Amino acid sequence: MLPISENTVLLPFGQLATRQWLLAQGVEVYQIDNALKTKKLEGLARGVVARPGVPVQWQGVMASFNRIFAFPVYVGGASALAQHGLAHYIQLQTILDVYASQPAPSWLDKLSCGVVFRWHRTMQIWDAEKLLAANSLKPIPVHQGSWLLASPEQAYLELLAKVPSVTSFEQADNIMQSLVNLSPRRLDVLLHACKHILAKRLFFFFADRYQHAWRSKLDAKSYNLGAGKRSVVKGGSLNQTYQITVPEVFSG
Repeated sequence: MLPISENTVLLPFGQLATRQWLLAQGVEVYQIDNALKTKKLEGLARGVVARPGVPVQWQGVMASFNRIFAFPVYVGGASALAQHGLAHYIQLQTILDVYASQPAPSWLDKLSCGVVFRWHRTMQIWDAEKLLAANSLKPIPVHQGSWLLASPEQAYLELLAKVPSVTSFEQADNIMQSLVNLSPRRLDVLLHACKHILAKRLFFFFADRYQHAWRSKLDAKSYNLGAGKRSVVKGGSLNQTYQITVPEVFSG
């Protein structure tokens, strides 16, 4: 039950809540309206409120998701790699890659918290039950709660699913060069959970280029890499091992 007094709805400073969620906790409509009128709550967007006094930054938004939604919402892909210090070129101040099984709430793009939320549906990349077994999300404490961050292993596969539409082939290659300390055990579970054929083929293509110590623990034949040729780069050279087209400079 959300702590409330007669005319005040209490929320962690720096987080937000929706009217719908507050009502589900037993808060009355008149309590929310009174709190807004007396400025004990402020409206951030239609149907979204927060406590005044502390700006709601993206970390607070993510922590709020973790509290008000029944499904995980986490920072993944390129943004998670940046958080782990593995993708320095990414401008985290501008775009935040957010992953969830459900669509983005309609009010998300109305918030002013210093970033643009780039929302991705996990169902296009992951088998939900197998992904859960990977135990690949880390809670990061913030504002009396926590937000969720994907592991480097999970985040890199998510990034590969966006090559070349969001991330370039060259950027993905540069990041793999720095992925020295990945966990082969976690990679094994994630590769079995990943439904994105092209992401898995790209993963092994880049892994073969750098031969980090963990590469020898993974057998590409153990995973479903699909059948037939896949185009990554138009006009590129066909890599015979993984049947993907790659830039000419990567074909040697």
